[in-house]
Amino acid sequence: MNQNLIKYLGLLYDQVQLPIQATDKSGNIVYVNHSFTLMWGYTLEELKEFNLFDDPEFKNNNIDGIVSKVLHEKKSIVTMNYSDSLLMTKQVAKPFLKTRIFVIEFEGEEFIVFYHEDETEMILLQNEFIKISGVNKESERLKNNFLNVLSHELRTPLNIILGYSGILKESIKDKINSEEKIYLDNLHAGGERLFKSITQMLEFAQMETENYKIEMKKVDLNKILENCLDTVKDSTLEKNIKLNTNFLSKEIFVDVDEQFIENAISNLLNNAIKFTTRGFIEIETDIVEDRDIAICKIKDSGVGISSKYMDHLFQPFSQEDLNIGRNFEGNGLGLALSKKYIERLGGSLLVDSIKGVGTTVTFTLPLSADSQNLHEDKNGAKKILMLDDTNDSSELVNAYLKKAFSLEICDPYVFNYELLDKKDYRVILFDVYQNKWDESLFICREIKHKDQYSRPIIIISSEFEGNKIREFYEAGADKFIVKPFSKNDLLKSLEELKV
Repeated sequence: MNQNLIKYLGLLYDQVQLPIQATDKSGNIVYVNHSFTLMWGYTLEELKEFNLFDDPEFKNNNIDGIVSKVLHEKKSIVTMNYSDSLLMTKQVAKPFLKTRIFVIEFEGEEFIVFYHEDETEMILLQNEFIKISGVNKESERLKNNFLNVLSHELRTPLNIILGYSGILKESIKDKINSEEKIYLDNLHAGGERLFKSITQMLEFAQMETENYKIEMKKVDLNKILENCLDTVKDSTLEKNIKLNTNFLSKEIFVDVDEQFIENAISNLLNNAIKFTTRGFIEIETDIVEDRDIAICKIKDSGVGISSKYMDHLFQPFSQEDLNIGRNFEGNGLGLALSKKYIERLGGSLLVDSIKGVGTTVTFTLPLSADSQNLHEDKNGAKKILMLDDTNDSSELVNAYLKKAFSLEICDPYVFNYELLDKKDYRVILFDVYQNKWDESLFICREIKHKDQYSRPIIIISSEFEGNKIREFYEAGADKFIVKPFSKNDLLKSLEELKV
């Protein structure tokens, strides 16, 4: 054997932690490193009679054809199905090898180098992710079915109770004494309270399981507020609360799910009425031009919230007064639900309050895409690959960018990496949930490693802790957008990445 060649290759590859072998142009093995011996179980001395190109397993996988192409075209080629008879005789499962084959020259002679990477763990992990994803989807389906059945079985009889008790109140109010009238009023009021509590709890459970499909459409925020105010006017009259409005004189168009925003506003208004015993409730709207967002404030002169309780404000089923004989009925879900609804629409919700003085709830929503000037590509809409397994964020992103970009959406946890071979995607958006953090980091690394076009990756997540965000930057992400995010936040990231 050529000792100078072995010494030369040893200087290059002996310290490499991946298995490497080299052959001459006839297929005779001239070098293996220590990592190769550990994996294959053979030293160079034991392989001196072995010819790789005569090996039937090597030929069956068409590796000989790839070697011929490498020798002819003098370029590096990667194969994902490397195998030879030496591996097949091992008393362990055959590994999945990703092998780079290329030519080097030494003393005027060409040699073929096989640079192996063991992809077994990655492929097994990917398969495990696919299995877990299937189990999670079945679990979600069962939970959704349970909630749908529960909703029907609870709401239907309650609806009947409320309907007939209402009819009784009207039809026999003049035929019963004052004490009996109080009984009937309490029966109806208790039914309404139970109906409202059940509705809110089911809505919250559905939001938690993401069992909601968002139907985005362009609406006038002022008009939505007026409709919601009509439903609470009787309550404000009963409590002698003054209702003031200070709406922007022009229409404020936002892209929202009408049911979501109506539920959120109704909860906020009902809260303001519930905690206000006298004085006023004022609703005002405006536009923040430089950020392309609509803003709404709901102020009241109610009991207010102590500074100690503010940290617990958005926790489900929480109220500041938890005594059994508390003055204000309710299940503590209204504000938590409103926050979830508004954030799901890309907005934000803040509360400012002084105990004994009153409370101001402020929420923002991105302005409608039709209300802003979007820069379109001369060749038509730019394409984005959106990784989103629930379609919640993708629907919002699509609503933000529909005039300038077109989205192709796929489930990241059963991701087909062949999509990365398409040239027309300008950027990859990845919606990451906190309960799938490690899997998402793995996918981000794989995309960065396998994307031959090196396209930017933008992560969208509700995670805001600095160390966690840094993990994605280390995995190859170019931008990290924290939910809730506005249209302007997304456009700014795309602009900075020159998409």
